[in-house]
Amino acid sequence: MKVLAIETSCDETAAAVVEDARVVLSSVVSSQTDLHAAFGGVVPEVASRAHLELVGPVVSQALEQAGTAPGELSAVAATIGPGLVGSLLVGASAAKAYAWAWGLPFVGVNHMEGHLHAAFLEDPSLSLPTVVLLVSGGHTMLICMQAGAAEGSIEYRLLGETIDDAAGEAFDKVARFLGLGYPGGPAIERVGSEGRADAVAFPRGLAGQGYDFSFSGLKTSVVRYMRANPRAPLADVAASFQEAVVDVLVAKARKAAREVGAKAICIGGGVAANTSLRERVTAACREDGLAAFIPSRRMCTDNAAMIGATACYRLRTDGPTRLDAPVDPNLRLPLV
Repeated sequence: MKVLAIETSCDETAAAVVEDARVVLSSVVSSQTDLHAAFGGVVPEVASRAHLELVGPVVSQALEQAGTAPGELSAVAATIGPGLVGSLLVGASAAKAYAWAWGLPFVGVNHMEGHLHAAFLEDPSLSLPTVVLLVSGGHTMLICMQAGAAEGSIEYRLLGETIDDAAGEAFDKVARFLGLGYPGGPAIERVGSEGRADAVAFPRGLAGQGYDFSFSGLKTSVVRYMRANPRAPLADVAASFQEAVVDVLVAKARKAAREVGAKAICIGGGVAANTSLRERVTAACREDGLAAFIPSRRMCTDNAAMIGATACYRLRTDGPTRLDAPVDPNLRLPLV
């Protein structure tokens, strides 16, 4: 089964060809970071227009790199949510057009489920049940991936999620306040690498209180601290802020893994590219006797390979998606 997948949920125009949900034959990502940097964040209208210009060339490049002709494909897939509605419409419309023109099934994919399947692309031996820490600009979730009732099926159980800002959103907002630029995660990691993580005792939101997350108070704490200490070294503030976020993420994932009897902890989403988070999760799993599934950085950020892998799975379990299926900017994961 070869699937052409398109991902345009936010500000990355991506296409990939994936075979049998595990083999990535090609993966092309065109980033819009430079387009949005001047605005300090993603501008939906700018993102949509860029997707319109880029989706055709990116798809052509993905097919060429994979050495695959349309006649060799089994389906065409695209992200249908969650995300920016204009961006989603570009990718989904393009995928539906290709599917109709080539006489192929269309598969609509949940972007968050794509992140859950990204680890399988690089390590098919991933054992279930596993606790997945999904952290991005729009989401922070703890999910238990477990075997479903039907043979070969997978179920998702939500253990906890953010009640306000997502971790990636907090990184972006704090970086903007500190004048470090966009995107915030890499900027804070870069500046914080020269600071002391214990320099400022920032609060750990909802520490020890279940599996939900809260980063709004931490963000406010950074603002208040800088107003009270305007000459504080930015490196120390960035490092201490990052440490506070990572502390909570790792502690809750670790506790959840023990409670559900997980065999592993897996991380995914853009914030999973953070070096401190990757190292801390790996160390925690080593101490707890768990496997650690840490996707490469290219699989943490938005890409179409993870959409293709999920599409292969969904095509087998659910069949094709109707061509008139709408995009849904607030699409939720199918949970048990």
